Amino acid sequence: MIPKIVNSPEEALEGVKDGMTLMLGGFGLCGIPENAIAELVRKGVKDLTCISNNAGVDDFGLGLLLQNHQIKKMISSYVGENDEFERQMLSGELEVELTPQGTLAEKCRAAQAGFPAIYTPAGFGTEVAEGKETREFNGKMYVLEYAYQADFAFVKAWKGDEAGNLIFKGTARNFNPNMCGAAKITVAEVEELLPAGELNPNEIHIPGIFVQRIFQGEQYEKRIEQRTVRPRS
Repeated sequence: MIPKIVNSPEEALEGVKDGMTLMLGGFGLCGIPENAIAELVRKGVKDLTCISNNAGVDDFGLGLLLQNHQIKKMISSYVGENDEFERQMLSGELEVELTPQGTLAEKCRAAQAGFPAIYTPAGFGTEVAEGKETREFNGKMYVLEYAYQADFAFVKAWKGDEAGNLIFKGTARNFNPNMCGAAKITVAEVEELLPAGELNPNEIHIPGIFVQRIFQGEQYEKRIEQRTVRPRS
């Protein structure tokens, strides 16, 4: 078995360089690869293109990379919780490619499966489709979208084993599974790292063939982006 366990975020991010394209799992602040992001901040790599559903918040998640001006371009579907993102976008400091959420997920999944492109009805007749090939199928128009090409994918899972098999917990099973295997190198950080054979095969969400490096993360904050509670009665 090819060794996949690395002992630290620093070792997991070996080979990450300026100008690379990175995928980062998570939805809002749920299921984000906190340790990998912290290491990206520490390394100081810059001119990054980041593919992620959103850009975190001002002081957490990808927002930390934005504060340091390490991101050149964001490819996202929702960016409404980050004031610094808005400022950089409006000032022209940051390139932004807004993508329908389902299209973003499917472009990751297409890369994972080895498909060069997909056709989707989302965005036809809007600015999203400008300059793109369109085609009619069964009387309905579709837009050609190319699969993403990324250097690294960073994902966060609940449990994993030394073979790279992964189990996600609850809503942290969002963009993370689609990004596994969708880049040249997939790095998984997990809350609990087990020997091979310890995970129930019927509970595994992503088989280890899609993961090249895995490590056990530490000190997860698991922040809540928007806390809403009802008044006490």
